[in-house]
Amino acid sequence: MWNWFIDLSPTIQTLLATLFTWGMTAAGAALVFTAKRVNQRVMDGMLAFAGGVMIAASFWSLLQPAIEMAEGGPLPSWIPAAVGFMTGGFFLWGVDKLLPHLHPELIQSGSSVDKTEAEGRNPESYRRSTLLVLAITLHNIPEGFAIGVAFGTMALTGDMSQLIGAVTLAIGMGLQNFPEGTSVSMPLRREGMSRGRAFWYGQLSGFVEPVSALLGLWLVSLIQPLLPYALAFAAGAMVFVVAEEVIPGSQENGNKDLSAIWLMIGFTVMMVLDVALG
Repeated sequence: MWNWFIDLSPTIQTLLATLFTWGMTAAGAALVFTAKRVNQRVMDGMLAFAGGVMIAASFWSLLQPAIEMAEGGPLPSWIPAAVGFMTGGFFLWGVDKLLPHLHPELIQSGSSVDKTEAEGRNPESYRRSTLLVLAITLHNIPEGFAIGVAFGTMALTGDMSQLIGAVTLAIGMGLQNFPEGTSVSMPLRREGMSRGRAFWYGQLSGFVEPVSALLGLWLVSLIQPLLPYALAFAAGAMVFVVAEEVIPGSQENGNKDLSAIWLMIGFTVMMVLDVALG
């Protein structure tokens, strides 16, 4: 199985990896068929776990390879990592300010969207379901981009450890996509949407990952000298998502200690996966 995967083209490898992450989003959204709601402590723990996975993946799968790749270059190895990391964070900050979206924990049955709940430009022009899907879609963009950059780096360097790192990154992103799918479909179901439609919108939020992954793969093929910056850019974008949305969202309902513990568990799982496999 592994030998078969190695022989595939980087494009097919990237597509298969992100189809897996998309499938995990759909699996999380499918919980809407078994229950109308998930216990809030469980949801907060799942979200915090996802944050821990993303933080660990940002370092071991993206930042550390970026630093190693920059060694021996004309600049100190930390400069590409620092510049790319901050650029990724500021880019997501800008998109966050422009794209209308509504975070899942702010949806309350029967309430209306106003400027204190939704973010971005002119959110009142959109339905709540659209704003909710846009929120998760926004957060899935850097995840898919990171996977594409990781596979693109492997294709250009020919380093097998990069392939293992890219696969590990995809596994980690898939693990944390499960609660994201749930966090879309469950609030929509609570609003009275049918189970089928709630599932459809929940899985749809993960569709952006294959698209953004192919974009990352394509960009890396064009800017080989900027590989360390691209890896660090993806890491910065993911850390921004964790700091701006995932951690606050997991603690919104007062489960701070529970969220902290599950964030550490998620970090540990991803760290073990990356170090053990890589």
